[in-house]
Formats: sequence, C-alpha cells, structure tokens
Amino acid sequence: MQQPKEAHWDVALRVVRYLKSNPGQGMLLKSSSNLRLTAYCDADWASCPMTRRSLTAYFVFLSDSPISWKPKKQPMVSRSSTEAEYRALAVTTCELKWLRGLLFTLSVYHPTPVRIYSDSQSALHIAQNPVFHERTKHIEVDCHFIRDEICRGTIHPAYVLTTHQLADILPKVLGKHQFVQLLAKLGISNLHAP
Repeated sequence: MQQPKEAHWDVALRVVRYLKSNPGQGMLLKSSSNLRLTAYCDADWASCPMTRRSLTAYFVFLSDSPISWKPKKQPMVSRSSTEAEYRALAVTTCELKWLRGLLFTLSVYHPTPVRIYSDSQSALHIAQNPVFHERTKHIEVDCHFIRDEICRGTIHPAYVLTTHQLADILPKVLGKHQFVQLLAKLGISNLHAP
C-alpha cells in the first residue's frame, strides 16, 4: 500500500471482476447441524517473493458450515516446509481453543478432540511424536504447545490428501477447475439460484 505498482492494480481489478461476476455467492449455515468442529490448515512455504515468509491459512467448520477462516503471512521466515506447516498447525490450534471456549459459554459442549486436517505428514509426525529432534529445536515452543493440546484431548491432527485440502484455496494460486471444486466443498454457492 505504501508503494503501489501496476501489478497491484491488475490484481485489484481481477478481484473486482470476480466479485462482479458472482454477486449471489455466499454461505448458508444449515440448521440441521451436529455442532461438531473440524479444521483444515495449510501453509505455502516461502511464498512471499520479497521476504520469503510463508503464508498460513485455515478453515474451521461447525458441522458442514465454515465459521472461521484466515490467511496470514507468518511472522518469521521458516527454514523448511515442515516448519511452515507446523506453525500453521499451531495457529489453527489457537483458533480452535478459542472457538471451543466460545461454544462452551454458549452451552455447546465438545467432549471429543477436534480433528485438524493437514497435508503435511512430517508436521503430523512431529505433532504426535514426543521426542524432539535436533532439527526441530527452532520450533520447540510450538511443538510443546501442540503436544500439550493433543494430550489434553483438545485436538486430534489427521492427514488429508493435498487434493482434498480445503485450506489450499486461501494461500495458493489455483487453476479454475480446482478453485471451483474447492468452493463447492466449502459450501459456497449461488444463493440467488432456485
């Protein structure tokens, strides 16, 4: 915003054209809900061309309806894709803890661990393995945080194929087919359609 370039203008116009061509798109929160939380998290490693910081993204669902989502640049440069994915897992865990607390104050109890889906098998292995290796010392605080939440029964990390990773829609550039497919899986549809 401090130094806008023509490329920024082109991206802004692309967003406006997309919004103009899809005025009726929205999400419908279904009344038939089991009130179960699930989450998808992902990271795009070193995606910022200027700072090489990674981009974190997550989606949180209450039953089949998305209720919370966020793409955000990570505050520091990650030294590996596993580190970036693990930091995304930690950010998503923080959001889930807050949402569980909010639901609890609304008398909605969530006795089972919340499933967090990630497409990084190495990050999931670190989360479920209590032994910290020399390679993971730089993310040790996040490791202890996530490990404690797994032991408390707050979260249950699980693997999801990259092709089914719903959080990919936020941090990554996708082709039209995959973008439309993920929109449908997120429950985003044309609310003006009969």
